[in-house]
Parts: sequence; structure tokens; C-alpha cells
Amino acid sequence: MRRLLMAAAVATAAVLTLTACGTTEPAADDKGKKSAERITLTDASGAKVTLDGPAKKVVGTEWNAVESLISLGVDPIGVADVKGYTMWDTAVPLRNDPKDIGTRGEPSMDTIASLSPDLVVATTDLPPAAVKQLRRVAPVLEVRAADASDPIGQMTDNLDLIARATGTTQRAGTLKKQFETKAAQGKKALAAAGLDGEKLAFADGYITSNQVSIRPYTKGSLIGAVNEKLGLKDAWTVKGDKDYGLATTDVEGLTRLGDVRFAYIGSDGDANSTPFNGALAKDSVWKSLPFVKKGEVHRLPDGIWMFGGPQSMGAYIDAIVKALTK
Repeated sequence: MRRLLMAAAVATAAVLTLTACGTTEPAADDKGKKSAERITLTDASGAKVTLDGPAKKVVGTEWNAVESLISLGVDPIGVADVKGYTMWDTAVPLRNDPKDIGTRGEPSMDTIASLSPDLVVATTDLPPAAVKQLRRVAPVLEVRAADASDPIGQMTDNLDLIARATGTTQRAGTLKKQFETKAAQGKKALAAAGLDGEKLAFADGYITSNQVSIRPYTKGSLIGAVNEKLGLKDAWTVKGDKDYGLATTDVEGLTRLGDVRFAYIGSDGDANSTPFNGALAKDSVWKSLPFVKKGEVHRLPDGIWMFGGPQSMGAYIDAIVKALTK
């Protein structure tokens, strides 16, 4: 699953900025009576998406879209890789029992069609050919998967666009305010602990064929942007990709970090995702790193999705502040 996510991040070529210009107009039912207002939106692909009213039966093909829906009070009827979501995003858990529509990279068109959704929310990580097929099934709203030039802005833009499609704009406003409040409180707590400007390197890792790969979350990542918002300084010198702000390195690459603090998130449900307290525990290079010697390696709680929305990022803020100030 982790490799699929990385492959999607590298393959993403979307450079469109998200536009959420929406209009509403009255729509009439078959009897000529006034019904819900029609909603017209422009999505990340530039496509016009028209709905007869706020979408209620919604399918999410990517976990950040699923999280946004749940946070907005819309329980999706279909979710890609339900098992994976329940493992990696317990900060915003599923509240219903949605139909598993297949993998995030290859959702099942037949399964989605059987659900008769009002709307499918997809990201620009999904291949255009798959999106084209989905549009034959139901209206599809594409949101840009990520944008390293403005990760937090992209997160909130996506939330706003999904909110307009589902008639939950007031809830979206509340979520954004809660995130800003949480970030301000976290920044204040870190400053009070003398950690303003502290260097932090956040990463995840995975094991493939007994080889450890490490993925730095640079300042262009959503996590990296949140860290900077908290007053922390990104310690990575490698450059991330243009969408997710992610890079690749190995254990030797960590020697360039120097005296910093190091944090990561893994999953007990995926043993290959936690090399820092597993495969690397006896590695001589790892053990020689200054932050390892000082005990400044912090595993944050499982279930905080690093590519999620305001609620996941709020959970991350709580976790990193607690880890660094304990």
C-alpha cells in the first residue's frame, strides 16, 4: 500500500490549480415542483460538474477525499480500500459500513455503478482513463491530490470544493477555524517550551526485499507545512516532488541531518512500514546518528493520515507537540 501511494505521488502530473467557482440555480422535478437548487462547480481538471442538489450518496476513491467527506458529516457509501483506510486513518474513522470499491489506483467501475451514487469524489492521482469511465457512471468531482507550493491552501481548497458539492460549507468553515486555532495553540506551546525554530525531520519508511527506503517529508509536504506553521524548521536538505513534497533517501542519507529531532508515523498493521524501530534497530549507521543517540526519535501515534485534512492535521499537531515537549 505504501509503495502504491509513492507510485501515485511520482506519477501525478497535475499542475492545475484548484478552482471552486460554484453557482446554483433552481431545478424542477418531474412534476414541475421546485426541488433542491442545482449546483454547478468547476473541478481541478477544469471540468464543469452539475448536481441536482447537494450530493448525499457519495463515493470516495482516495482517502483524503474520504476523510473530508466524513469530517463534513457525509458518510460515503463507497470507499477505496476500506481495510487500508481503517488502518491508516483512525483520527477520522469511518462511521458507517461503506462498500469497498477496490484499490485507490484501480477502483471497480461495476461496484461503483451498483451503488448509484450522486457523486464520485476523485483526485488527480487517478488516471484520466479511469476518470473518463467514472463519468459514465456518475458525476465526478476531481480535486487536486496535493500541491507542494501551498500544501495547506490545497488542503482547505479541496475541503471547500467538496463542501460546496455536499451542501456543507458551514461545517467546512468550522473545520478550518478549528485547525487554525489548534495550530496557534501548538505554536504557543512549543515556543513556551523553548522550541521555536527547532529543527525537525519528519519521515516515513518501508522495507522492500529486505532493503530499507526512507521518505523525507520536506517543507513542501502537508506535514512539513504544518511544522513550519508551528514554528518548527524543516531539517531536510533534499528536495521533494512538486505535488506531495516527498523525497527519497536511505540510512546513509540521514547522516546529513546532523543534530535535529526526528519524528515518524508507522502502523502496527503494516510491519514493513516501521523500520525505524524494527529493521534499523541494530543498524550501525542508524545507531550512530546524533538524534538516535540523544533519544530524539519520536514515533507518533498510528492512524494519523499524513495526507489528510484539517482533522488529521489537528491530530498531528497534538501528537508532535506532546512528543517534543514531554
